[in-house]
Amino acid sequence: MNKLYKIFLIVAMAIAAGACARENSKTTERMDQKTVISANAVKNLIKEMTDSIGKSQTLRIERGIKQTAGLWRKEDGDESAWTAFCKMNFIADSMQLNDLFSSLDRNFETLFGFFNRIDLKLKERIHLVGPEVTPIDELFGGYDVSAHFQDDMYDSKIGLITALNFPYYTLEEKTNLGKNWNTRQWAYARMGDMFKTRIPANIKQNTSQTLTSADNYISNYNIYMGCLINDTGEQLFPKDMALITHWGLRDELKSNYGAVERGLEKQRMVYEVMKRIIDQSIPSQVINSNNYLWNPVTNRVLQNGKEVEGIAEEDIRYQVLLDNFIALKKEDVYYPDSSTYIRRAFELNMEIPQEDVRALFVELVSSPQIKRVASLISERLGRPLEPFDIWYNGFTPKPLPEEKLTAITQKLYPNNMALKADLPNILVKLGWKPERAKEIASLVSVDAARGSGHAWGAQMKNDQAHLRTRIQPTGMDYKGYNIAIHEFGHNVEQTITMNDVPYFVLNGVPNTAFTEAVAFLFQKRDLDLLGMTNNDDQDKEDFMALKAIWDCYEIMGVSLVDMKVWEWMYANPGCNKTELKEAVITIAKEVWNKYYADVLGGKDQPLLAIYSHMIDNPLYLPNYPMGHLIDFQLEDQVRGKNIADELQRMYIQGRLVPQVWMQRAVGKPIGVEPVLKAVDKALTKFGK
Repeated sequence: MNKLYKIFLIVAMAIAAGACARENSKTTERMDQKTVISANAVKNLIKEMTDSIGKSQTLRIERGIKQTAGLWRKEDGDESAWTAFCKMNFIADSMQLNDLFSSLDRNFETLFGFFNRIDLKLKERIHLVGPEVTPIDELFGGYDVSAHFQDDMYDSKIGLITALNFPYYTLEEKTNLGKNWNTRQWAYARMGDMFKTRIPANIKQNTSQTLTSADNYISNYNIYMGCLINDTGEQLFPKDMALITHWGLRDELKSNYGAVERGLEKQRMVYEVMKRIIDQSIPSQVINSNNYLWNPVTNRVLQNGKEVEGIAEEDIRYQVLLDNFIALKKEDVYYPDSSTYIRRAFELNMEIPQEDVRALFVELVSSPQIKRVASLISERLGRPLEPFDIWYNGFTPKPLPEEKLTAITQKLYPNNMALKADLPNILVKLGWKPERAKEIASLVSVDAARGSGHAWGAQMKNDQAHLRTRIQPTGMDYKGYNIAIHEFGHNVEQTITMNDVPYFVLNGVPNTAFTEAVAFLFQKRDLDLLGMTNNDDQDKEDFMALKAIWDCYEIMGVSLVDMKVWEWMYANPGCNKTELKEAVITIAKEVWNKYYADVLGGKDQPLLAIYSHMIDNPLYLPNYPMGHLIDFQLEDQVRGKNIADELQRMYIQGRLVPQVWMQRAVGKPIGVEPVLKAVDKALTKFGK
């Protein structure tokens, strides 16, 4: 995965700025922010400055004054100090404004570029092969050199000067007006995103601690599969198998498709475990423990051959979710233009309106192609589908023998230096001209990683991106090579969008889905890069389409549940954990009955509530299916064309909002039509 999805974007989002303070009622609500600027003062200053400067600057004056009024605190000075600050620092002259932008852009690049370098160096002992990691290495690795950036920018007034002179545009405005903006106008708009809010440190700390606790809860929620028994007391899984919820359980379920002994029985048992977790009837003794035997169907618990009372988890799962809601809701008042976490998740993070996202999901999950794909899956499995077949993973061509591929990759890449030397050749094979391939490859370092690997981008021009990859003493095996090609795709995107986009504040991509798309474009061509041909690959494109729609069908339903749960919490902010549990299960069943029961069977199934993201990563789930759609559209765009030319053309746009970026890149907005058309073609080929 992309280890560093642009530190600049992360920090800019952390300091994300809300355009303006509301009028009297909002000012009263925000007294705890120490706001000292009255609505009358804002109104009077707007009139005074508009009269003196001219109506041509009305929009900038209004927004700049409202932005700074909302960000101004008692420690910045009183109302008269704020008035003087605005008059002194507002720049009306276009040339002077250009000079201010250039200075800010250059200096932010310097700050974030060296923040990134420091972070990279401090984490080297943790990330790279070398001496054993010590406790002091871990402490330095956890040190955040940019932690005080927001406070420093406001204390120095740099943040306030930026907010005063570069208007914040809403997502709707960026999407509509941005269609006709040039690169410079987009850069000005992104500068206006830099300082939108000023959340007190104690509020931010509380949110961080709450989300860390949620992550810890999920990270330690393992089920010891060897302790599961059926009605006859048999243990179907390996003794030492411990699976994290939900990822490990899901992957084990997937692994039991095909010619696996008692595979269907194992899948049904895994699904029973999931249902116990969802309704919280799971005995707490069996969570992260191998001291008990457990029958998930009957919920009987045994210790040393004797039945013991199972003690339910007491709805802790839903208390964790509720704690996330309470913590994030406390930030609402600091985002006057994105006053709920739901709006922030879509309009500030994903930058696609929630209703647009919901409409895309509903269009796909209710499409007639779904039932046709389900019929094909049922035919391939030789049985009626069951609810857990939402995770069917059989749309893949027969792979080449991995031992054969590993022999090739080990010979090609005995160490990281060999991979580094071959990067230009890889790019040439993908369509880059030799000189351009050398130029890009020269800005990518290859490091020997302790873990499976990651891509770490630069944060200033002409600095190195880092490809971290794992290479065994015997050389790089095929799995490592496959991952390395994926990560190299990230590095190429990072290098293009950092060095070829003219302004630092515009560098990068609209959201993570766009960088993952490049990485997958590279990864799918790993065999081509080795000069290998898979004779069983003639159905590859059709399988890709079928896999894409079934993956979307799975995660879109989960995302619809996630959105509805957050809407329910905002409508019922005083709920307790048990009420929330009941609401989540009800919502999951409603979505299931509407879009899944007729396809997979089983009315009132709660399956869509099992995803751990709902508990430890609030409202992140909708990003996954959007990523699938974007990936498919970009793959469709480059098909039959020179990949290098297309990627260069598309990605030098920089960080526009997603729909504008996609319209300029492929000539149409993000949508489900390309997937559905490809699925129709595949189904016709397979007689469906």
